[in-house]
Order: sequence, then C-alpha cells, then structure tokens
Amino acid sequence: MKIIVGNWKMNGTPELLDEMIGALGELHTENRVFLCVPYTMLRSGNVAVMIGAQNVSKYDSGAHTGEISAEMVAAAGASVTLVGHSECRKEQQDTNADVAKRAGLAIKNNLLPIICVGETAEERDAGLTYKIIEQGVRESVPANASNGGFIIAYEPRWAIGAGITPTKEQIAEAHKIIRDVLNEMGFEETPILYGASVTAANSADIMGIENVDGVLVGGASLKKDDFIPIIQSVK
Repeated sequence: MKIIVGNWKMNGTPELLDEMIGALGELHTENRVFLCVPYTMLRSGNVAVMIGAQNVSKYDSGAHTGEISAEMVAAAGASVTLVGHSECRKEQQDTNADVAKRAGLAIKNNLLPIICVGETAEERDAGLTYKIIEQGVRESVPANASNGGFIIAYEPRWAIGAGITPTKEQIAEAHKIIRDVLNEMGFEETPILYGASVTAANSADIMGIENVDGVLVGGASLKKDDFIPIIQSVK
C-alpha cells in the first residue's frame, strides 16, 4: 500500500472536486488517497479519498486577519493538512519553527499533518543537502507528534516547478537520510513521501525506490486522467 497525495495549490472548483471524488469512488485500490484543496473547497472525504487543506495557521485563534486555524479546517470536514510546503517556505518565509507550530496545532485538532522538507538548488550546490534535510525533520516535527501520527514529504525544492525529476540515486539518498533521522527520533512508523514533478510516467519507478512510501503530486492531480494512472501504477 502506498500513500498518494494530490495538492491542487491555488486551482480548482467545487465542480471539479465533485468530478474527481466521483471518479475516485469507482476505483479499486489498496492505496490511501488524499486531496489537499483550497480552503473554499474543504469538506468531509469518504472511503475513496480523504480531503485536506494546504496549510493551517501557526496561531490557535485571535486577531490574525486572513489566517485559517487548524480547528477551523477540522470543523470544515478535513482530516489532513500540508504544512511547510516549499512554496509556503519561499513565499511566506516559513521557518522550521513555524512549521512545527502549524503541525502541532494540526495534531491538537486531530488533523494528520504532512510535513514537507527539502533543500534549494543553492543549498544542494553548497553541499548542504544532508544538513538541510536533517534540520528540516528534527526542527519541523512538533513535540506532540506520535509515531505514525504524521507524514514527512521530501520535496527537492530545486526540482519543483522546473520539470526536473531527480535521479533514483538522489531520491534514495534523501529518503535514507530522512528514514535514519526519524528512526533516531523514535518515529520508525512514519511514512515518507516524495514530491516533485511526479507523473504517471515516473510514479511507479519512484515508488519502487527504498523508503519511498508514496508521492505528493502537484499539477498531475488536477485531472482524473492524469491522477488516476498514478494511483493505479502501484499496489
């Protein structure tokens, strides 16, 4: 069984989500499927797919105009949320400490956080890949996390949006780092996803790599004809 997560980013409509949920409901798969959609489309999921948010606030409540709390996301019916996505780290300057706060509040409100970590091109070129990934895991996992109660997603930030897919060796190396760190922290049962330029053409190969428990899919998750083949590419 693998975990397949679609991230719609700032795209989609309720009608498109209805269509996708309907199509996923006709699938026969042992894989767990999540769709992380804009706040305006949050709702309860079903047996075929769990619905999630793309972020939650690092605040519980209060005078934070424009923020959406983990409690609100859970009340809307969601069961999962991304935190620390590379675009949030870049555009909102999220630090590991910010991500840990968001993930901690997600857990407090019975949401499953998918904690994203990964290095930039500059960090990779400087030979800092191991350091950045290790810090990302150690510093972004909140104190209230439990073994198996969260997911880590590795995003090579230098590949996202660039149409670049790292080599199998690069993916394997990064996931081995994450697995070793999680084991040291006592989180042996935590799944690790890969996310960057995932398509139906490469998903099976990627999920066949050791320590890759699933994928985080961007643009290819918006169309059923692109997303369903990814789900069906592995058992």
